Amino acid sequence: MSTLSTKQRYVALDVLRGMTIAGMILVNNPGTWGKIFPPLRHAEWFGCTPTDLVFPFFLFMVGTAMAFSFSRFFDGTVSVRSGYAKLYKRAALIFLIGLLLNAFPFVPLKTDPNLSFWENLGRFYSGLRILGVLQRIAMAYALGGTLALWLKKPRPIAWAFALTLLLHWGLLFFFGGDEPYSRETNFARVTDLFLLGPKHLYQGYGLPFDPEGVLGMLSGAGTVLMGYLAGVCIRKNTEKIDAVGSLYTWGLVSLGAGLAWSIWLPISKPLWTGSYVLYAGGWTLLMLGFFVYLIDIKGKEKWFMPFKALGLNPLFAFVLSGLFAKLFGRIIHWQTASGGTATPLGWLYHNVCVPVFGDNPAGSLAYAVIYVAIFTLMAMVLYKRKIIIKI
Repeated sequence: MSTLSTKQRYVALDVLRGMTIAGMILVNNPGTWGKIFPPLRHAEWFGCTPTDLVFPFFLFMVGTAMAFSFSRFFDGTVSVRSGYAKLYKRAALIFLIGLLLNAFPFVPLKTDPNLSFWENLGRFYSGLRILGVLQRIAMAYALGGTLALWLKKPRPIAWAFALTLLLHWGLLFFFGGDEPYSRETNFARVTDLFLLGPKHLYQGYGLPFDPEGVLGMLSGAGTVLMGYLAGVCIRKNTEKIDAVGSLYTWGLVSLGAGLAWSIWLPISKPLWTGSYVLYAGGWTLLMLGFFVYLIDIKGKEKWFMPFKALGLNPLFAFVLSGLFAKLFGRIIHWQTASGGTATPLGWLYHNVCVPVFGDNPAGSLAYAVIYVAIFTLMAMVLYKRKIIIKI
């Protein structure tokens, strides 16, 4: 492994990670869910919109960063055993934060007056969703990181990447009944129902099904390993332009492979299918190659300074955005003169965005952009003070 490439700093990694977090906050916080531009919606079940690319972009970048941070465990600087300890400690912390964010504010906002406080609280936790975005990140990071630390070399890691996707496909295909990729019978849903129960799963698909379920940890780890291999590819190239060429080549190969595989295994974010991993990973590789060229070779870093700041504190910004959405969008409220209920974020949408842009997708997007700007400014303050809050 080249000494020069190990020391090189790729600002594009921070920028793309920051852009991804901005995208995650944007699509999760529209002014109103009833009025959203089509590209900002998830595909219903099969297919892939720009919004469906945001989450795998982030998981991919987790793996890419891992290729740089794990290098010290392989050069004798730090023991591999300490690498496992740090990996599992961080994964447990991310999972716990995700669970606490689901449970926040820890007491039910709506209570049954016929029940005691403790009965209301018990009913609240009996329906608490266990999984979520942060939990998927934690599980995929833990499994992907374990494989990377254990296998060490790029070639066996590449085989492990392929195996995670094929194993996930095999479980879906052989244990999903007559329609293995349907909402009702897919094995990912069967697994979560058995392990967690219907009340602890996401309910947004019209039935208990969690798009961040346990089985998806396998293919999610595949996304992480794909990012890890991209990171290794970047590090081993002494010339950044060579890294760009490799990223573009493998990006096109991955896109083509994902589309070809989708003939037999549909592209589906809810199931996080292998074809989806390759398709989304292909786009990530192309975008990463583009930004390495634009920023690290052509020196256009100043254009993307806000995203660089977000990329240095990504999970902190994401967690805070979820916390603020609950706090200022549900918990803090007041009665209006008409007898209704208003919240600070609701006031922002109806009294700032709607009068200027209208009660339509444009107004809803304007609110989301303002919401992203709040956390981008926060990240820039932290960046200027050289504060990095690791989660």
